[in-house]
Amino acid sequence: MLTNYIPVLAAIVIAVGIAIGMLVLSHILGLLEAKRKRGKLVAYECGNEPIGDARQRFPVKFYVIAMLFIIFDIEVVFFYPWALVRHDLGMLGFWAMVIFIGILVVGYIYLLRIGSFDWEWWEREETVRELTAVREVPEIATQTVEATIASSGGERK
Repeated sequence: MLTNYIPVLAAIVIAVGIAIGMLVLSHILGLLEAKRKRGKLVAYECGNEPIGDARQRFPVKFYVIAMLFIIFDIEVVFFYPWALVRHDLGMLGFWAMVIFIGILVVGYIYLLRIGSFDWEWWEREETVRELTAVREVPEIATQTVEATIASSGGERK
């Protein structure tokens, strides 16, 4: 009776053996390849070599620019449905969209004037951070300890 299950057991053993063999073989080949090229073990992202800690804090302006991008990107989505039904809406729909576009343009001009889209802020903050990192330490007056050392035994008096 149990002899009927021997082919099933053999198939399971072969399947598990092939899976484990592939994992072990890929690990061995990966180690051999990594020994030849140590650069493959270094983290690489966006074409830049990693410098410093990956968990550095970003300034708030980074997130503000990201939110502004999302806001102006989402607002453009409203143009598509309006373009599909603009003839059915008539002049009321036209003037509503003109007011909507006007508000967007006023917001865009305001953000442009206050420098929200200025991408050089990162370099400016980095140079300021580098300059403030080097602080001048006030000089400490050197103190001299005057002690007379006895000629016998080397004790201080």
